[in-house]
Amino acid sequence: MNFSEKVASLLSVALENFPGIFLVDFKVSADNSIKIILDGDKDVNVKDCINISREIEGSLDREVEDFSLEVASAGVGSALKFPRQYYKNIGRKLEVVLTDGALVSGELTKVEDQQIELQWKQREPKAVGKGKITVTKNKTIAFDEINQSKVMIKF
Repeated sequence: MNFSEKVASLLSVALENFPGIFLVDFKVSADNSIKIILDGDKDVNVKDCINISREIEGSLDREVEDFSLEVASAGVGSALKFPRQYYKNIGRKLEVVLTDGALVSGELTKVEDQQIELQWKQREPKAVGKGKITVTKNKTIAFDEINQSKVMIKF
């Protein structure tokens, strides 16, 4: 078992002890720099990152392998990679780039097994007369149609 496989195995065991936390990204570079990005069903705090780090680091011997270890949570502006990440973002505004390049922005109102639903308000011309009215639009998007999506931060 090479170093990367050993770390992946240790990470898998560590995550079993914290079922509300899941892996978003894992890399081991040629110089044995380990980078782990985590997310959670609710949130990931510093203590969670420390716990995962300690479980992995405690099982590795620095005398045998020289390594560096970085464990972090997915940032607020990070792209959502897994369906599991969408659930905690219901009620937040998302910006979604579809596989055809189209951009859709709206509030995430629903997450199902294979799709999400976004809702937004839009001004449209009245059917009769002059002026515009505000209408609510909904769009259902299958996960396989999503190229990238991010939570939009309000200030």
